Amino acid sequence: MKPFMDHDFLLQTETAKRLYHDHAAKMPIYDYHCHLQPKEIAEDKQYDNLGEIWLSGDHYKWRAMRTNGVSEEYCTGDKSWLDKFQKWAETVPQTIRNPLYHWTHLELQRYFGLDTLLSPATAGEIFNACTAQLRTPEFSARNLMRKMNVKLVCTTDDPIDSLEYHEQISADGFEIKVLPTFRPDRAMNLSDSKSWKQYVRTLENVSGVAIKNFSSLLEAVDLRHGFFHSVGCRLSDHGVAYVPDAQATPVELNIIFQKGMSGETITMEDREKFEAVFLYEIGKMNHARGWVQQFHVGVFRNNNSRLFKVLGPDAGFDSIADYLQGPGLIRLLDRLDSTDQLSKTIIYNINPADNELIASMIGSYQDGSFPGKIQFGSGWWFLDQKDGMERQMNTLSSLGLLSRFIGMLTDSRSFLSYPRHEYFRRILCNLIGNDVENGEIPADMALLGTMVKNISFNNAERYFGIDLTASPVF
Repeated sequence: MKPFMDHDFLLQTETAKRLYHDHAAKMPIYDYHCHLQPKEIAEDKQYDNLGEIWLSGDHYKWRAMRTNGVSEEYCTGDKSWLDKFQKWAETVPQTIRNPLYHWTHLELQRYFGLDTLLSPATAGEIFNACTAQLRTPEFSARNLMRKMNVKLVCTTDDPIDSLEYHEQISADGFEIKVLPTFRPDRAMNLSDSKSWKQYVRTLENVSGVAIKNFSSLLEAVDLRHGFFHSVGCRLSDHGVAYVPDAQATPVELNIIFQKGMSGETITMEDREKFEAVFLYEIGKMNHARGWVQQFHVGVFRNNNSRLFKVLGPDAGFDSIADYLQGPGLIRLLDRLDSTDQLSKTIIYNINPADNELIASMIGSYQDGSFPGKIQFGSGWWFLDQKDGMERQMNTLSSLGLLSRFIGMLTDSRSFLSYPRHEYFRRILCNLIGNDVENGEIPADMALLGTMVKNISFNNAERYFGIDLTASPVF
């Protein structure tokens, strides 16, 4: 029986061990999509205790705690961090076979050097030991990133954001590149016309553009797009349940715009028309400035209406969705491609039933201009665990080129989440190692070692083309 989470954790063959320890483990981290707060990096935040850094904003853990019978006051409520941590410690032993069990103990090992399993019996010991370390300068936000050998972080930012903290980080000369990502979802979200109207007015003030119709809305968004570009942004991100299979005339778009500004309820048909054209126009902006665009598709958000009213979004009440993903994505990609305005694109799919759909679709828009121009993104959200990662990589291997894959990202709000890259790399090496041991691929360690290093870091660095040494100019 193998010991739990030892040096060769998840590595089932000698080939897998060589690939991981000799190649993958040495690579830096290129975190091109996350939800870290730039303010915490700018201020080099020092965390008071393990409960704060581990449980604040982590809806993965909140879901598990609720499922374990923990009341909301210990998740998002006003109980002390120690009390919340105690409830998390009670939950962890019940997360066996959930990725949270692996992530929890990887983080204890990699950041704090603790091999102790978290349980109610060990909670006090672990809390005190980790908290003591967190209160030292070596465990500030920036030093946690240094400890994990991070080279780049792309945060997720709204067009109306000032990016003042990115400016501060750059001015400080912080050696890890921290860049914004342009996420204009709110500018096209007409599901709540009252909130959308307020957002448009804020965008108007920030951009200096009088927004009176659809075209002036796009003008304001484009100005912010240009501002983001000037400070080093090279990625957009779009969190959509699905890309609508719709189109609309300028007259129709202006009518929908005016309805939204009047506070009228917008029909689903009109919302889809508005979103479809908006995404197309953003796609053209992305191409014009040489950006990579990302689409996160396939999620039902805020399913629990009662708790959404109390807690708001991103509180752990989302699920995999079963929308029809193909028609809208194909319409958007093809429309951009037909005028040679399709930029590098990453599609993250959250429903494994759509894996083959996405992996085969992207092959239709590879044009030879760049290796892996259109990417099937890594296992995301509910799929960023062993089974989900393996299914995504197996599908990509069968229908595309795994060797050109740009690999893992954290998609996290926590500075303790970087061992997820290690988790991914171990799974990748084990997948390849099993094939070698089975005689399905050659035991060419030079070829496979290079492939593993490329997927772990090099492919992403080449794909995004961001100079990791130059500071953005503000």
